[in-house]
Amino acid sequence: MPKQRTSKSHLVSRRQFLRRSAAAAGILGLPAIIPSSALGLAGAAAPSNRVVLGVIGLGIQGKGNMRTFRGNPEVQVVAVCDVHETRRLEGKQSNDEYYDNKDCAAYRDFRELMARDDIDAVQITAPDHWHPLMALEAARRRKHMYCEKPMGWSFRAAQAVRKAVKDSGVIFQFGTQQRSGGNFRFACELVRNGKIGKLQTILVGVPGSWTCPKQPTEAVPKELDYDLWLGPAPEAPYCYQRCRPWTQKEGYSVWYSISDYCMGMIGNWGVHHLDIAQWGNGTDLSCPTEIEGSGTFPQDMLTDAATNWQVENRYANGVTLVHMDSGTAKKHPLQVGGYGQGVLFLGSEGWVHVDRSKIDANPASLLKATIGPDEIHLFESNNHHANFMDAVLGRTQPAAPIDVAVHSDAICHLQQIAIKLRRRLRWDPAQETFVNDDEANRLLDRPMRAPWTS
Repeated sequence: MPKQRTSKSHLVSRRQFLRRSAAAAGILGLPAIIPSSALGLAGAAAPSNRVVLGVIGLGIQGKGNMRTFRGNPEVQVVAVCDVHETRRLEGKQSNDEYYDNKDCAAYRDFRELMARDDIDAVQITAPDHWHPLMALEAARRRKHMYCEKPMGWSFRAAQAVRKAVKDSGVIFQFGTQQRSGGNFRFACELVRNGKIGKLQTILVGVPGSWTCPKQPTEAVPKELDYDLWLGPAPEAPYCYQRCRPWTQKEGYSVWYSISDYCMGMIGNWGVHHLDIAQWGNGTDLSCPTEIEGSGTFPQDMLTDAATNWQVENRYANGVTLVHMDSGTAKKHPLQVGGYGQGVLFLGSEGWVHVDRSKIDANPASLLKATIGPDEIHLFESNNHHANFMDAVLGRTQPAAPIDVAVHSDAICHLQQIAIKLRRRLRWDPAQETFVNDDEANRLLDRPMRAPWTS
């Protein structure tokens, strides 16, 4: 990671840089616009000792993250953005009521929000297919970013984001918040310090993707900029289910299970537990060398993401990671506790299981073990959002930085390719390419709909 800078000099120098380079050519080739608010709104800037935040994407995760950041007295939310007019106006109203003013700006186009010189950091919580382009634009604009998982779209896009983040020197926090969970950290420390003996196998289970039948074409509602919602994804007829937000009645959005916008749960949920598996295995800056598996994909439906799968990932250190949907995970022959979800580390002398509700181990005495001063202590963060802001202010490092993000995300892409091709693939972690497999390598990237490019 680049050297951290103190908060005031860091934020001021970034703003000065932006003023000098506002007319500079971008690295993205994004469609050019002349934003109505390119110079910011009068009075919108927060006090100099606060991190000024813009929020992009106001679905359930976006609103939740925004409320968390807003509760930090060192943060000032000054702008929101969403292609749904209803959601962006609700976001503005929420912030205006919280701050007891009318200062929060509401944007339809994320580029207008990012063009503001006074914004120091952005929260990226748009649908997955938008994550890379928004992250690239944030890096170009020298905005620190809290980017929801997964990196989305393709592995090559994730690589581009990594380069842009490093070149710009901005702080990047991936939305794999389990990195800031005490049980997850403790489980990984038990494994990394040999408390279960030699690690042999890791079982990972996450919910499978859901299905939705094909829908009739509908008129695009006036409150939605559908073309901007699609962005780099292929042209597709509008229907409510294709891009509906999460609702209390209907639950998760269907787009999570449409491959043009999301890998499905193998990546959207899988990246959380795969990230912890990597951490416990000590391979969070690497990837498996062999990947092989199978999955079931819906046919002739609106959704096409795998509903169930089982993928074996073999690492150079001899460990095998088996990633499955939760139904398959419960039936795996090495399953010892009937766990359908979470991460199960199996060693030569015991095991430890962890998910968001609990931690378990055998022998049970492991749960009372103490990690000694001379043993491995993993990076400690107990609040993912606060950790990001502390990193922006130069106090610490992010718990889920860009290098970790790309490698955890990469496994999802490698597995997706393996189950589509239904054959064993060999991966070169150093070169970040499949070995002697042109067909598999072509699937590491995907074209974007004009005029969007990465």
